[in-house]
Amino acid sequence: MTKNYSMLILPGDGIGPEVMDEVKRVIEWLGENRGLNFDISEDHVGGKAYDVYGKPLSDEALAKAKEVDAVMFGAVGGPKWAGVDYDKRPEAGLLTLRKELNLFANLRPAMCFEPLVDASSLKPELVSGLDIMILRELTGGVYFGEPRGIEDLSNGQRRGVNTQVYETYEIHRIAHVAFDLAAKRNGLVTSVEKSNVMESGLLWREEVEIIAKDYPDIKLEHMLADNCGMQLVRTPKQFDVIVTDNLFGDMLSDVAAMLTGSLGMLPSASLGEVGKGALYEPVHGSAPDIAGQGKANPIATILSFAMALRYSYDCADEAKLIEDAVNDVLADDVRTADIHQDGKMLVSTTEMGDHILNALTKLNS
Repeated sequence: MTKNYSMLILPGDGIGPEVMDEVKRVIEWLGENRGLNFDISEDHVGGKAYDVYGKPLSDEALAKAKEVDAVMFGAVGGPKWAGVDYDKRPEAGLLTLRKELNLFANLRPAMCFEPLVDASSLKPELVSGLDIMILRELTGGVYFGEPRGIEDLSNGQRRGVNTQVYETYEIHRIAHVAFDLAAKRNGLVTSVEKSNVMESGLLWREEVEIIAKDYPDIKLEHMLADNCGMQLVRTPKQFDVIVTDNLFGDMLSDVAAMLTGSLGMLPSASLGEVGKGALYEPVHGSAPDIAGQGKANPIATILSFAMALRYSYDCADEAKLIEDAVNDVLADDVRTADIHQDGKMLVSTTEMGDHILNALTKLNS
């Protein structure tokens, strides 16, 4: 039976359009081979949108993002736009989407594909079989708290102010997501904060404990953020689901990313209330230094699309098919430049897409 879904594609800047082209090829394959048809709209975001519209996200693109089942986002930014006004910088387009779609839950899986165990900076025994989900609260905390800004003081000094603030409802809703995820995984939630020195961290701990009472079958552990950073590079497989605030989630997810060998491998999802918006993007940036050279790794973006299939389109079988295809290609020693090792086959962005499509066809036969 043919199924129809809606999607907005925002390729963005740098390598964004290149890696998104490979997602489009996967989407086309799904239509031809699995009966999944996507009503796709496309627009600019970030620096490209600034060049075209004078701002990093057009009103039309934002309106469309609110209508579709999911948004596929490439990457934004680059030195070309370093001098634009702060509120019109490329990254503001992404922040606007997160705010307007109320995307409060950022899911960043850190999985180490077995063929890439040797690419990690850690010993193979520490990362073999690694499968962590870091859940970052995305719309609150120090990145959005008020007051904020830079002010001149009467003594000639300057002062920068950012405010770390959370309310009960923000902690409760992200905690529910964490426990629901753990129920489908290995049943462990590690809540991370700095309750020893921050009142907002103490509130976080107390409110997560309240929600934990609704999930008696899920084990809850608490960990200070600095210790969590250490433990991620000491014994990372102790974790299942890590739930934390905006700032700590930003940092810890990047630490976890490098356990897997490359940022070019890692997807992410930003979710709001069920059925009310979702955005999927690779963890890596726009990499302007290699843009247009065919060197970019499209796997993170393809895996982000697999997350969209799982969380927005209820197509878990197809998501697993894509993930298995990626693993098979890596097992065949096919590598883009960021994960290349001696003796492996070095391929371009498009060639990696070719190999993944061929693997999909084999698995689907």
